[in-house]
Amino acid sequence: MVAPIPFMKMHGLGNDFVVIDTRDGGPDPARVDAALARAMADRHRGIGFDQLALIRDGAEGLHLDFWNADGSRSAACGNATRCIAAREMARTGATTLAIATDHGTLQARSEGAEVAVNMGPPETRWDRIPLSREVETDALPLEGAPVATSMGNPHCTFFVPDAEAVDLAELGPRIEHDPLFPQRTNVQVASVIGPDRLRMRVWERGTGITLASGSSSCATAVAAHRRGLTGRAVTIVLDGGTLRIDWRADGVWMTGPTAHVFDGVWHG
Repeated sequence: MVAPIPFMKMHGLGNDFVVIDTRDGGPDPARVDAALARAMADRHRGIGFDQLALIRDGAEGLHLDFWNADGSRSAACGNATRCIAAREMARTGATTLAIATDHGTLQARSEGAEVAVNMGPPETRWDRIPLSREVETDALPLEGAPVATSMGNPHCTFFVPDAEAVDLAELGPRIEHDPLFPQRTNVQVASVIGPDRLRMRVWERGTGITLASGSSSCATAVAAHRRGLTGRAVTIVLDGGTLRIDWRADGVWMTGPTAHVFDGVWHG
């Protein structure tokens, strides 16, 4: 009989996650793979999530691995990192935390009722995003001249007059699979709605439309500043709530609320 897998359900602004902690006698990390991610992600026959996060012991301490709902891997997931940081700081009493990911070691800190994470410096070079050929990343050769950025995963940001009016269900998958993006891409549509304030909607690579995305918010803030639309500190208004993004010398900081919804056991 296969042993059940304990998990936690968390979300940041409705961007929801299943978190599996493999430390301290938890399940074998090798059990968590693309097939398990797809089964758990099914919102009708499984648990349902935008991303799956695995906590394991790494060479530098706590390490996170991420899967999208379709079973593909991602090097970064900003809101999941904030949720796990909140849980770890509450558990240990710490107010700061270093979290290793495939994107690098990220610094987290408590901000009262919220949590901030430094997602690291953005990548804006075409070959590091990556793109399939050399082009100007602040105005891609696609209709709408979007901006390409990497925050550990690739992003394509469109600036539009009204983000609400865009058919994201049509645009998202079309751009995600465009040949310009060899690893596919996350897609954002954003509008300036006030001084250093953006309205953003997001299509996540391997998942679809989500209520929020931390790395997408960081990428959109970087893209807006590169375009001269905002300063380096912006507020991002998403379908699920609001994040504050600050592109500083040491990286892109993201601050917002987190929620631990429930604990469960997977018997699938």
